[in-house]
Amino acid sequence: MEVFIWLGIMILCLIIEAVTVGLATIWFAAGALVAVIAAVLGLGIVWEIILFFTVSLVLLFFTRPFAVKYINPHKVRTNYEDAVDKTVKVTERVDNIEGTGKAVLNGLEWTARMQDKESVLTEGELAKVTAVEGVKLILIPYDEEKTAKQI
Repeated sequence: MEVFIWLGIMILCLIIEAVTVGLATIWFAAGALVAVIAAVLGLGIVWEIILFFTVSLVLLFFTRPFAVKYINPHKVRTNYEDAVDKTVKVTERVDNIEGTGKAVLNGLEWTARMQDKESVLTEGELAKVTAVEGVKLILIPYDEEKTAKQI
């Protein structure tokens, strides 16, 4: 009877894992599999429970970080993450005091503000993105000589 209970737990964990794809219950399914083997070998319920928790927790703590990092990289990059360090063209005067400014990045117009609150960029100038705050690009003036030296 214990074999069927552990098989049920294993199947339930696998179903939950298939539905959520969160790498959370797969470790407990493996623990249940070890408990099934222990039940088949006749080790007794106490050993089955000990093996279930031991295997599950060891896998959870030692292999989950690896699995999340390398096997399940579901991090979806958004357009703002690639914006930093890009050069943009100012399409509307960027002036923090007046609260104005727009710049084009990858064909899309963004609201823009200066990193240095006193600086101003005029329409047509180039700027470098230093950060993204909400839906605003934070800019510094583009310096061709400095950029050429860095390359």
